[in-house]
Amino acid sequence: MNEQIVILDFGSQYTQVIARRIRECNVYSTILPYNTPAKEIAAMKPSGIILSGGPSSVYTKKAPLPDKAIFNLNLPILGICYGVQILAHFLGGKVEPGQKREYGKGTLTLKDPSCALFRKLPAALQVWNSHGDKLTKLPDGFVPVATTENSQYAAIENHERKMFGLQFHPEVAHTPRGKEILANFVHGICNCGKSWTMRSYVDHAVEVIRAQVGKEKVILGLSGGVDSSVAAALIHKAIGDQLTCIFVNNGVLRAKEADTVREVFGRNFKLKLQYEDASKLFMGRLKKITDPERKRKIIGKTFIEVFQAATKRAGKAKFLAQGTLYPDVIESIPIAGNPAAMIKSHHNVGGLPKNMKFELVEPLKCLFKDEVRQLGLELGLPKEIVYRQPFPGPGLAVRILGEVTPARCTILRNADAIVVEEMKSSGWYYKIWQSFAVLLPVRSVGVMGDERTYEYTIAVRAVESQDGMTADWVKLPYDLLERLASRIINEVKGVNRCVFDITSKPPGTIEWE
Repeated sequence: MNEQIVILDFGSQYTQVIARRIRECNVYSTILPYNTPAKEIAAMKPSGIILSGGPSSVYTKKAPLPDKAIFNLNLPILGICYGVQILAHFLGGKVEPGQKREYGKGTLTLKDPSCALFRKLPAALQVWNSHGDKLTKLPDGFVPVATTENSQYAAIENHERKMFGLQFHPEVAHTPRGKEILANFVHGICNCGKSWTMRSYVDHAVEVIRAQVGKEKVILGLSGGVDSSVAAALIHKAIGDQLTCIFVNNGVLRAKEADTVREVFGRNFKLKLQYEDASKLFMGRLKKITDPERKRKIIGKTFIEVFQAATKRAGKAKFLAQGTLYPDVIESIPIAGNPAAMIKSHHNVGGLPKNMKFELVEPLKCLFKDEVRQLGLELGLPKEIVYRQPFPGPGLAVRILGEVTPARCTILRNADAIVVEEMKSSGWYYKIWQSFAVLLPVRSVGVMGDERTYEYTIAVRAVESQDGMTADWVKLPYDLLERLASRIINEVKGVNRCVFDITSKPPGTIEWE
């Protein structure tokens, strides 16, 4: 990872999107806090710097500002939205509140098609704006290269210093050719090659893991989810039998989950897999518990107990491996009103206690979710694992409203298996974020055959999302909904009614508990 672009984060909700777009150009990108000292940036030897957008105004007292020495590093710089205003603020231009704010779609008109940012792009482009302030005076050495309906300085350039500014957002999907603008910056202006690939990352990561671990042993909690599965496959490639994976059956897993994990990792990948069946312990502790938060805490605490005992049986190990991803380690920027600093509430089990004295191995911590999936395919993991939908840490317990019992788990497990099977066979499973069944503690009257029934209701949930922060319900075809309802009612004993959840997030959550 020799070539890289540094992105300074001023609090934009799109900062991670910028980083992903750069990586889609096969160039590695790193997000740093906006006030990272120029010396630290220089030590990283980046090929260029991008200044992100942000919700602040550069002329206010508490505005987030970078180390001004970054402008003397002799590196290409691209300022986006707030970033272009930072350029103006530091280099002698002027930024003022706009009389008319620009939000949403706009048309960018090029004044200077020779500008390297717009190489091979048409004279007019659709772009996406999101700003209230605007440049009213350019810094010395800068010239305007494009305008929009409301801005005469929508794109600016200092050709000699290789500094550029865009008032719009090239990283978002609403700027259809924005990725080409970013590609022109990283390839044409920063002279980066295309060396960032998952194949090259595998070689790099294997070297890093071996150097960190040496001849010591590593423990990994394998859940069967994408992140832990890919981490397991990668670490095993690096150190083989020095890795022991621990899989805990908590009794609230999906249908055939334990069998699938043992088949894929134990028999196919030949990993050292320690299977812990603690389902009776979990079920016993969940008895008569109906409060969703208590359910989560009981499952989290019990998991830690079981995992701690399992690590002792696994033998002495120095390292604990985790499938931490890049979005988890990017520091939140403490800026008031920063939309990027919103805390995402996960349904997963909490972390392990501090008294577990392991050193961490986190081989995925510089990757985004889509990159982890690419890595999984590169390592030979089956599509069924690499592209499986998210599953909450407390498992089916948060999809059973009310008390969790073995009988209710069986009902939900069977219904959910039908949802997964039908979504896959119809082609919808891999198109959307999540689809699953929920068991409601609601019994209603029904007629099956000539007999009156009084049984449970299953709700089917299908949502589309980018990151789980917000979600829209998916308009599944009527014939698919009909098949789902018919099969669930006919094949799952204890169910006589099926409903479809059409609530988006917000106001609802993706999971029901």
